[in-house]
Amino acid sequence: METLEFKFEAKGKAGGRAHVGVVGSGDLEVLLEPLDSDVAQVRVRTSVPGFSAQWKAVLDRFFLKYDGPVSIEINDAGATPGVVALRLAQAAEASEQ
Repeated sequence: METLEFKFEAKGKAGGRAHVGVVGSGDLEVLLEPLDSDVAQVRVRTSVPGFSAQWKAVLDRFFLKYDGPVSIEINDAGATPGVVALRLAQAAEASEQ
């Protein structure tokens, strides 16, 4: 199990809390919570070590579109980058509802 932590500049406004996905083979869960901050924080717990650069690339792409001050917890069970991007988008959308 590997834990990765990332921080991103936050300029926008965050919505509410959100929880999407499930921890299971080839999937992951994303928990999103708004922060009163100018930084977004991401903690990834993954069962597949050695992919820090790929996680950073997916998160960089996500934060190009989403700039809310949030805390995101990701619990990963081997999801592909496409699934990660999908779950992040779902969490952002759910937090706005």
